[in-house]
Order: sequence, then C-alpha cells, then structure tokens
Amino acid sequence: MREAEIRRLLAANLLCALAIVLAAVAPAVFLDGFSVLGTHLTWLCVCSVCVATLNIILHLVLKPNQSPKRRSFAYKISRFLKCCIYFFMSCILFHAIIVLYGAPLIESVTETFLFAVLLSTFTTLQCLCLLGPNVQAWIRVFSKNGAMSIWESSLQITSMCSILGAWFGAFPIPLDWDRPWQVWPISCSLGATFGYMAGLIIAPLWIHWNRKQLTYKSR
Repeated sequence: MREAEIRRLLAANLLCALAIVLAAVAPAVFLDGFSVLGTHLTWLCVCSVCVATLNIILHLVLKPNQSPKRRSFAYKISRFLKCCIYFFMSCILFHAIIVLYGAPLIESVTETFLFAVLLSTFTTLQCLCLLGPNVQAWIRVFSKNGAMSIWESSLQITSMCSILGAWFGAFPIPLDWDRPWQVWPISCSLGATFGYMAGLIIAPLWIHWNRKQLTYKSR
C-alpha cells in the first residue's frame, strides 16, 4: 500500500473537517446573529452545502475510483440524474427512520428533514461520489471485508461514525437538563457532525496502522 495514497486520503479528510469548522464560523461574518445553536437550521443548510460541495470537488480532482473506460456525455448526464434521485431518496429514507426512532411526525418536520439531509451528506453523498448510483457496490463495501481500496475503508469508517454519533446524540434529549442544545435536533446533528469529523481523522490513522494487514483485492 502506497504511503502517498494514504497521505492524499488524510489531506482530503482534513479538508472536509476544515469545511465543517468554517461552516460553523465563517457565516457569522455575513449573517447577523448566526450561531450553531441559535440559528441551527441555517447552520444545517450551510454545513450540508459546504461538505457536499467540497466532497464533490475532491472526488473530481483526486479521482480515487476513476473507471478506465471513456464514458459518453449522455452517460454522465444519466449518472448525475440518478445520483440526484438517489440522494433525495436517501433523505426521505433517513427522515422516515428518524421518525420511527421517535422524532415528531408532524411537528418539527423541517428540522427533521434538514437533519436527514445532513446525515445523507455525511453518508450517501460519499457513496455516490466514490461508487456512483450502484447499490450492489454499496452493499459490497459495507459487507465484511468488502472494501477494495483505502477510500472505501474510509467510507466505511466515516459513515458508521456519523450514524453512531447521531444515535449517541439522541441520549441527552429526554434528560431534564433544560439546556438549549437539547432542542430537537441539535444534539443529534452535532453528534453526527462530531462523529463524521472523528471518522475523517480516525480512518487514515487506522489504515496507516493496519496497512500491512490490509490486502485489497479487485473483484
């Protein structure tokens, strides 16, 4: 396993983490009264857009999973439209799952949906950038020993950390602490964000430490 590839992964992940930090700080320069807690819905939108944009740019520049075949313009347009549909379906699916786990069904619909968009940005968008609209490839990557590259291993780690972070973030909500960050879905979205950032840092370090044991085989 080449060290240069691991360094590229680390650089890309650190840029994604930096984008989240900037999404929490930079808008305050342009928007009066902006804060992660005070204007949480605005932050959800800004964070999702920043992370999504940077992920797309990084995958276009780094091309970690580029196919050797030349594709037609019509194919690329069809692939792009499929990715948009898959992302929207992911947002709907996450929204439904979140409601099934106890989120308000009618009240706070906007908050729940924007939280679902954030989760989809941290998970589904990465799958679409790396693997495209190929559900079978997604299943392969998230199965045991299914990763075929360090980028797919990083995808596994960051996606799982994001979901676990969102799940752990729900624990403080029912507690009688009366804190402003306990309002739905602040703690969950912050938990997902911190989980995603932790995954971005953990992934390249874990791959580096286990590089001798990791043997990726093409299938």
